[in-house]
Amino acid sequence: MLDGHLLLGWLSFTVIVCLLNLPGPTAAYFGLTGNEPLSILPLNSLPEEVTGRAHYKLCDRLKLEKKQRRMCRRDPANILKRGFKETAFLYAISSAGLTHAMAKACSAGRMERCTCDEAPDLENRKAWQWGGCGDNLKYANKFVKDFLGKRSNKDLRARVDMHNTNVGMKVIKAGVETTCKCHGVSGSCTVQTCWRQLLPFHEIGKQLKQRYETSVKVGSSTNEATGEGEISTGRNQQQQQQQPQQQQQPLPGLNDQIPRTMDLLHIEDSPSFCRPSKYSSGTAARKCYKDKNCDAICCGRGHNTQSREVTRPCQCQVRWCCYVECKQCTQREEVYTCKG
Repeated sequence: MLDGHLLLGWLSFTVIVCLLNLPGPTAAYFGLTGNEPLSILPLNSLPEEVTGRAHYKLCDRLKLEKKQRRMCRRDPANILKRGFKETAFLYAISSAGLTHAMAKACSAGRMERCTCDEAPDLENRKAWQWGGCGDNLKYANKFVKDFLGKRSNKDLRARVDMHNTNVGMKVIKAGVETTCKCHGVSGSCTVQTCWRQLLPFHEIGKQLKQRYETSVKVGSSTNEATGEGEISTGRNQQQQQQQPQQQQQPLPGLNDQIPRTMDLLHIEDSPSFCRPSKYSSGTAARKCYKDKNCDAICCGRGHNTQSREVTRPCQCQVRWCCYVECKQCTQREEVYTCKG
């Protein structure tokens, strides 16, 4: 039986791994690179006034450098409490990661309450037959929805957060592929056994990264006729400004617009993660890869180059039985760090 704490651990791990492996400027936005030690703090559901001091004590116990401890002691989950496009990405990638992990766990036999995907609707006896062990997306979707529970949709941010959560799950569903294996004499493929399989998660991450880059900013307004809050995008506002006053139509309601879009939504502009602030320690002195991500991580400020001598294992051989024997080779390498 899998409990909530383990699932939340999966969730944090999935988000971190995806962020570290996505190309482009995302690493700079979130203040992450692939070569830095990361501390994943446990999540909990206790009231803020109870968990505040406990969070500070936890930061003090962790083996962090002074700068990392200072960042740790700041208000936990700052970004998740705001409406940035980074918040939208985190909600989407978290729900996608949990859905993907659950579906894979079912097909791998690591869950007691689910097994392989059963999809008789895919069977076509003339061409192929259902078989193998597909990823159980149906169970995963149901589990994630039950696990996350229903949130209040009275305020704009809660509804936008739920929308972004659903986008992550929809991207997983849209990425289901049918994988087949041929059977027959001499590879004639007279019969095919097929099953449904999810895309590798790094592909899901790339798709959500693209949606992050094109995230749509939304705002709220009040419908004078109904008195209910409605949502509008920057695109809708621009279109309305181009219309005569008497021809303007009421802004589309949240329930009408959000289910029809796969865009990520945010409600406020993101701060700069390049310079030190309450959301980020900045990227000065950060390591980067010259031809890969220095321009993005250093935010256009350029980078310094240092040459150093390192010793690493090399020319390794397996000796019977049973150990690996390596020589120690010394070489010079260049290290690139962002300018301040």
